[in-house]
Amino acid sequence: MAQNEIESMDVLLVGAGIMSATLAVLLKEVDPGVKLEIVELQESGAIESSNPWNNAGTGHAGLCELNYTPQAADGSIDIKKAVNINAQFEVSKQFWAYLTGKDAFGAPRNFINPVPHMSFVRGKDIPFLKKRHELLSQHHAFTSMEYTEDRAKIADWAPLTIPGRPADEQVAMTRVESGTDVNFGALTNQLLGYLSSREGSEVRYFQKVVGLERSGDGWLVDIKNTQTGEARKVKAKFVFLGAGGGALPLLQMSGIPESKGFGGFPVSGQWLRCDNPEVVKHHQAKVYSQAEVGAPPMSVPHLDTRVVEGKTSLLFGPYAGFSTKFLRHGSFLDLPLSVRTSNLLPMLAVARDNMDLTRYLVKEVMQSMDQRIEALRKFYPELNPADWRLETAGQRVQIIKKDPKKGGILQFGTELVAAQDGSIAALLGASPGASVTVSIMLGLLERCFPERYKSAEWTAKLKEIFPAREKQLETDAAVYREVNQMTADRLQIVAAS
Repeated sequence: MAQNEIESMDVLLVGAGIMSATLAVLLKEVDPGVKLEIVELQESGAIESSNPWNNAGTGHAGLCELNYTPQAADGSIDIKKAVNINAQFEVSKQFWAYLTGKDAFGAPRNFINPVPHMSFVRGKDIPFLKKRHELLSQHHAFTSMEYTEDRAKIADWAPLTIPGRPADEQVAMTRVESGTDVNFGALTNQLLGYLSSREGSEVRYFQKVVGLERSGDGWLVDIKNTQTGEARKVKAKFVFLGAGGGALPLLQMSGIPESKGFGGFPVSGQWLRCDNPEVVKHHQAKVYSQAEVGAPPMSVPHLDTRVVEGKTSLLFGPYAGFSTKFLRHGSFLDLPLSVRTSNLLPMLAVARDNMDLTRYLVKEVMQSMDQRIEALRKFYPELNPADWRLETAGQRVQIIKKDPKKGGILQFGTELVAAQDGSIAALLGASPGASVTVSIMLGLLERCFPERYKSAEWTAKLKEIFPAREKQLETDAAVYREVNQMTADRLQIVAAS
């Protein structure tokens, strides 16, 4: 190709993580003729947030995450978020089950394994857990959830939690056996491998986006190869910025009005990891508890079974930290360089209104290894510190956005930001993003490709892939059970009863 020649394509996706890989495969399924390319800064896919050691791998389905069922000041508990996330995860499972039937996709057990999901509380939090169980178990998606305050039963469900605990300490636990552990790194790479088998699809590595500007009804993107220094220009009708924490600077580079006012608050994470098979064999579960006051939702403590490349380990955490990087492999200048006149006031307002979070992060950063071990003892009283080591996880960039009343708010979760004409979109935010990626990307298709989304061809294909969507799964018990059983069979995981 000549030095100044411009490559043309339908879709350019920036970042080779779970978001871009999912969107690219979805687009290729509904429109096999689409010409698309994924560009990635690192040497392979799933290096950042999608990497299995940069997240807990919980198939987030509202089964154990207590922050998805918030309790109001009057004691009432809202289960709507848990129900919605459960339905979204079922949509993700339908997509993966559909792909499992494709020759080039690979085996489901490479990325998803059955691991029970449990919630564990002590003392004053027991009434909350009991009421939460009563409310959730009335919904068809949670009928298999069990509740107990019996120490012997808890010891049977999660053997590490009871020995060494004071005899008079009150404890309670819920369990759903049909929970899952998901290796989103392996899933991402299976999606990328499948995509590469399709004509008109390409994934390129060591590619850095250095320019992004409007060009007619599309976008002109300047890309530099970080190994060779080679520069190229790409003209794309649609651009997706799915670069994790790196999406915000790219969104700002686009200059679209919709990007104004958004800022990022980076939070890093650390885990305690155990690979001792004598310990690991006694804990086959993901056990979540309550977060401390002032802690961000992503810092809910949990002791997790992880299955990575066929080997089982335990993770405990996360312990929050602070870094000005937006990516684990990013720059310490990421945060200061993201400050604009349009987002300065929202960022200052968030700093003013989130002193509890600031104090929490300072406390977390200052913790010693002994203090981290003591936090783990609340889950595993008789642990041997020698079995555990500290590992640094990935960066999460929480969303700061304008608010008419407060000036700015810190938002935990994910948000899709798109140009009015639908020619460019970026995904900002963090958990539970990976687990509900498919629902998020389906929303992107509807928003950015509205006419084609409603076309007979796309409608028929989407119905083939997704027998039931979120609202139907939330409200129709019979359909939910049928779809849940189908995906469990195809993905070789235990279905809910």
